[in-house]
Amino acid sequence: MTAGVTVRRGGPDDIPGHAAVRGIGPGELASYTAWVTAHTATHLPFVADLDGRVVGVAWLYVAARVPGPGAPVRRFGDVQAVDVHADHRNRGIGGALIAALLAEARALGLLFVTVHSGRRAVDFYLRAGFTHHRQLLLWEP
Repeated sequence: MTAGVTVRRGGPDDIPGHAAVRGIGPGELASYTAWVTAHTATHLPFVADLDGRVVGVAWLYVAARVPGPGAPVRRFGDVQAVDVHADHRNRGIGGALIAALLAEARALGLLFVTVHSGRRAVDFYLRAGFTHHRQLLLWEP
């Protein structure tokens, strides 16, 4: 990974930085900020910080599952997005973001973490420990 990069949970001060990494323009920043603020309990941002500048962001969505026998609390996660600024790609930053996100998933006791990947990123997620699963099905309208 690029020297000087720190990966950590993102906070309110990081919103403009990760908005920029995601390609959110100035005209959309207020609505993006409102969305991020409204979803702090379920959508956890992780940022890659290089000298005080956000150069990457990954999102972990945490959701509750229906309780089961002997398991009143059941939660899972979903990787919502992993973005690294074009100038900093292919340097291990995305992998460090996923590692931090998965460490948080373990700490939260999540049952599993899913990801809906674009074709180009499948190998990235496989290297991070994700697998194809025969029981995961998808319905699209």
